[in-house]
Amino acid sequence: MKLQTQVPLNKVTNQIDYSSQLVVLGSCFANNIGDRLAYYKFRALQNPFGILFHPLAIENLISRAIQQKQYTEEEVFFLNERWQCYDAHSDLSSVTKEELLVSLNSGLLETKLWIAKASHIFITLGTAWTYQLKGSGKEVANCHKVPQSAFTKQLLSIDRIIQGLEDMVHQIQGVNKEAKIVLTVSPVRHLKDGFVENQQSKAHLISAVHQIIKTGNASYFPSYELMMDELRDYRFYGNDMVHPNDLAVHYIWEKFKTVWILENSYSAMDEVAAVQKGLDHRPFSQESEKHKEFLKTLDKKIANLQKEYPFMKF
Repeated sequence: MKLQTQVPLNKVTNQIDYSSQLVVLGSCFANNIGDRLAYYKFRALQNPFGILFHPLAIENLISRAIQQKQYTEEEVFFLNERWQCYDAHSDLSSVTKEELLVSLNSGLLETKLWIAKASHIFITLGTAWTYQLKGSGKEVANCHKVPQSAFTKQLLSIDRIIQGLEDMVHQIQGVNKEAKIVLTVSPVRHLKDGFVENQQSKAHLISAVHQIIKTGNASYFPSYELMMDELRDYRFYGNDMVHPNDLAVHYIWEKFKTVWILENSYSAMDEVAAVQKGLDHRPFSQESEKHKEFLKTLDKKIANLQKEYPFMKF
């Protein structure tokens, strides 16, 4: 008896291993996958401007980074005792204007350098709903708790999303023709927009993404479909009933691993996981001989990994 419908998945031809250099951009689900890649010590740049929910915010970051269009004082503002920028997440906010500008512009440079050398670029789209400042019409990546009356809310059309994705692909290929671009739609539901509105938003994203896939310039990983079809149960959601819980994220990660990570990397991943668990270990007595022996063994495991993979830092 089958109690689950399964999304058909096949290994791709350009899988990643420990020689790969990765860029992970987009919604909070991009962070879920990026955190797993970081845990296993793959080389990756993850959301240098923080979480970016909609495609135009990601397009803006890629475009400004590649063109090195630096931020100026006119593009930041003071709110809630912090300096903010509408193009970045609140995580980047700073106590001084100068500190924020340095963070933003160094983030642009880092993003360009990583895109130029990346073997794979993973982009996760969260929503097609956007907010524009009423005065300027500027699309914002984050509202930073500015009153909603300052914005106009708009659902991006499929054509506008396609245009944004095409621009991303064009800009990336302009500096790195070898990079494999992988698109996915976040399984996180944006219910604050409304139940019907969230489904409409996801439908726009999926329709646009598959138009890009048809051109052969990008691949698709079905994280949204895995959540909707294989994990159709609220026990796979967090307490907010919106975000996938740890079990769901782990399940989708395992599917991602099967499709996108070379099997010859699995043994090294297991060794890294063993070190990570060792580093998290909290002994009853740090002075015991048993714990000292444990630390020696752990140091040896780290040394062996770093001998083969010098870029790994623990």
